[in-house]
Amino acid sequence: MPAFDLPNQPTDVRLVVADMDGTLLDDAGRVPDDFWPLLDLMRARGIAFVPASGRQFYTLQSLFERSPEGISYIAENGNLVVHDDHRRVTAPFDRELAAEVIGTTRAADRDLGLVVCGVSGGYVERGDLPFLDESDKYYLRLTLVDDLLGIDDELLKLAVFDFDDADAAARRHFAPFTERCQVVVSGPNWIDLMAPGVNKGVGVRALQEDLGIDPAQTVVFGDYLNDLEMLDAGDVSYAMANAHPRVAERARYRAPSNADGGVVSVLRALLDDGAS
Repeated sequence: MPAFDLPNQPTDVRLVVADMDGTLLDDAGRVPDDFWPLLDLMRARGIAFVPASGRQFYTLQSLFERSPEGISYIAENGNLVVHDDHRRVTAPFDRELAAEVIGTTRAADRDLGLVVCGVSGGYVERGDLPFLDESDKYYLRLTLVDDLLGIDDELLKLAVFDFDDADAAARRHFAPFTERCQVVVSGPNWIDLMAPGVNKGVGVRALQEDLGIDPAQTVVFGDYLNDLEMLDAGDVSYAMANAHPRVAERARYRAPSNADGGVVSVLRALLDDGAS
């Protein structure tokens, strides 16, 4: 089993927050089977577990349909927080700015797809299977529309898919938007555009306030750039072995990779669980 770090002092864990892709989920995009007994153990000890992702809320919910009781969610990179069935939008995306992003995506000299993310679901106007196959991984509720400019929903974020290199696309086409919104490379092929001040850390702090939990009682796991602020919200912050270098620099501790079940391994040790 790959080695990992642990805090020098015992930790009164009350909240565990984990990114999904590249963090908790295995390389096939599944919750590891050996995570479910740990979820039961956390519930029995009064520890809240929260998935935090750029994914849509409905997609996150489906990942935990095997054991859904009592789970709160941080979806859409922190823009939608769901706790006790109450949904909080931290900052809606400006419609006029969304129209500009849509126009830029349409006119780009790269192979780009766009998901407009609303409270009620995601929307696309591109219907080819290669793009839909990628979008379906993250957006369970996805509607094909004739024109993204005509969506009747509260907008949360815009997610751009680049078939080649999201970082290059962000620099080439979306850098001009950085003065008016956040442009975050959330994976090798995805760029998220969100209102200023929106990130997973905002969602974590909102839940900490609701639950009466402080950062010293919070464990956070992440692997990519959209996890940076979230790592700051927990004193026990872990970067996966497969994490982006900037994430590894920001986190206090290291965990084995998602392929090696790093979240499960660390939680077993933190919770002093003897399961193997």
